[in-house]
Amino acid sequence: MDRRSWPLRPLPDGRGEVWRWDLAAVAELPAARSALRDRLADVGLPGGSDESAAERLVLAFDELASNALRHGSHPVVATVVAGSGGWLLDVSDRAPHAMPEPAVDRDPAHGGLGLHLVARMSVAHGWYVDGGAKHVWACLPSVLAERAHRPAAALARG
Repeated sequence: MDRRSWPLRPLPDGRGEVWRWDLAAVAELPAARSALRDRLADVGLPGGSDESAAERLVLAFDELASNALRHGSHPVVATVVAGSGGWLLDVSDRAPHAMPEPAVDRDPAHGGLGLHLVARMSVAHGWYVDGGAKHVWACLPSVLAERAHRPAAALARG
């Protein structure tokens, strides 16, 4: 995967219920993941297996939020828009000049493969700068079978 695999592109038009977390430290991520799982269960999408669409969203949330907390500047805001066809995940930080850089030629044992993972799980992904904040986003399907059948714009619109 090269730099073009995490493209500079605007956030799709996401409509749906908005869930938001203001994060100040990596230590807050376990509680945020738990709260996200609770909200997913409330809308009828319990996690269960690691292959469930809900668990993929939690994993993508964790990867993008932890990247922002480790490599960006505070404040970090993680937002999930729960639409009828999927989720729009947007994580912002105050490091607008630091583009997301997927690891290249790195031993997987040294980490840094989160952007690759999120790109593979999503139907669309990108980043943009707005108002002094960098936003890194991904559209994930709420049902894994829909991934090949619904375009990213339909997922973002809900």
